[in-house]
Amino acid sequence: MTADLHGLATLAMRGLDPEYAHGLAIKGLKMGLGPRAPADPPLLATELAGLKLPNPIGLAPGFDKDAEVYEPMLTAGFGFVECGTVTPLPQAGNPKPRLFRLWQDQAVINRMGFNNKGLEAFAARLAHRRRGVVGANLGANKDSVDRLADYTAGLRRLWGMASYFTINISSPNTPGLRALQTKAALEDLLGRLMGTADSLPQGVAVPMFLKVAPDLDDGEIEAIADTVADNGLDGVIVSNTTVARPPLRSRHADEAGGLSGAPLFGPSTAILRRFRQAADGRFLLIGAGGVASGADAYAKIRAGASAVQLYSALAYEGPGLVVHIKRDLAQRLQADGFRSVAEAVGAE
Repeated sequence: MTADLHGLATLAMRGLDPEYAHGLAIKGLKMGLGPRAPADPPLLATELAGLKLPNPIGLAPGFDKDAEVYEPMLTAGFGFVECGTVTPLPQAGNPKPRLFRLWQDQAVINRMGFNNKGLEAFAARLAHRRRGVVGANLGANKDSVDRLADYTAGLRRLWGMASYFTINISSPNTPGLRALQTKAALEDLLGRLMGTADSLPQGVAVPMFLKVAPDLDDGEIEAIADTVADNGLDGVIVSNTTVARPPLRSRHADEAGGLSGAPLFGPSTAILRRFRQAADGRFLLIGAGGVASGADAYAKIRAGASAVQLYSALAYEGPGLVVHIKRDLAQRLQADGFRSVAEAVGAE
């Protein structure tokens, strides 16, 4: 499908219920109706914890919850795709409506609650992966009696299938989940995960990242950074959605849930800078939150991100957006004299 047709399809879907529109998008992609991106300029090729990426623009989790369309999204031009969040058991998530577009703010509020078809269905699809970098975002079931065991179960089941793993302890829509970001709980979780990884077949190294909230103070950032480094994780993804509410104009502004999109760009980039200082070169960073343009991606990279992720902007621009972002990013890198993405990381 051409870019023009994708633009028209995106406009047509804007009038639909957001969750219904998302379901239609997934069906269309499964039918082969997604865009096909041109080859990336060599300037954009980079590495992420040993993973070779054609470009540093990744699809954040939440779009492809059940690992159904990672191939079409790679074809659309993403350098890597993160599927999930997946939990061991299927769960319906929170009651509807639970997904809201904030048009005037170019933002989204969601309180989905890790709705997914479960680990077995996810694994069956991921087992067919033929190419590209495809990560698995692991979560815990809402009613689990041992949430730490849920994460290790996901790691065991998907080992050898996923290119990397992200440990999601920062969603605001599963009660009590963010408590795992405290130092003692995080040390326990990461210790169990790394111990589990060490017990699994060791062939190619499989990177592991931690996804954190943007609603952290300096002390929490320092504690998380030290715990991540001490346990040998490869990096931190900064950040998940926020429970904060900056001034918003849209009618859904007071809905409960996590806010993403344009209003999150500034706060998440500020947290990214603080994590870069706390990391002190001990692990890498991935920037997420409000990325909707090449300028946004470039700002995250200059602030310390080795790669970036986006999702909410697709609700407004469609999957063809990634091509425009990459073109703009390449122009900005060239204009500033950088020969690679890696050279620009932390350049500010």
